[in-house]
Amino acid sequence: MPDMLVKLYELPDDAPLRAKLEDAGFTIRRALVPEKHLIRSWVKEKFNPHWESECDVAISGHPTSCFIATLEDKLVGFACYDATCKGFFGPTGVDDVCRGKGVGTALLLACLHDMRAQGYGYAVIGGAGPVAFYEKTVGAIEIPDSKPGIYKGMLR
Repeated sequence: MPDMLVKLYELPDDAPLRAKLEDAGFTIRRALVPEKHLIRSWVKEKFNPHWESECDVAISGHPTSCFIATLEDKLVGFACYDATCKGFFGPTGVDDVCRGKGVGTALLLACLHDMRAQGYGYAVIGGAGPVAFYEKTVGAIEIPDSKPGIYKGMLR
């Protein structure tokens, strides 16, 4: 999976999507440090231990660089940035039952807008899985020769 580059100064407005999700009962917000153990456990169970480690780092920052989606006070998605590298977006994931509703897009945009507010001009999506989604949603472009990128030689 290649890395991708996103211009943070040309992001779409996320307010309409957030309003639509709120009407459907979803909340998109910054994670709180006291929730770290719950988020880490959920991410490890639903996805993998590598992403759990990255969430740990993102939630430990000040301000935390992990955003979560909830539905009826239950965790249904997460997205992080500045976890493995400064300026990197990811990991991100949404529970199977909530996919296709815009939750992943809202989490992506929440992180990227926050990165812009923190002073970043660009973001790297590390090891981007759904390349077409990132191209369509935020105009991301593939970085040539970026596979395996920063993750080369990572213990598995």
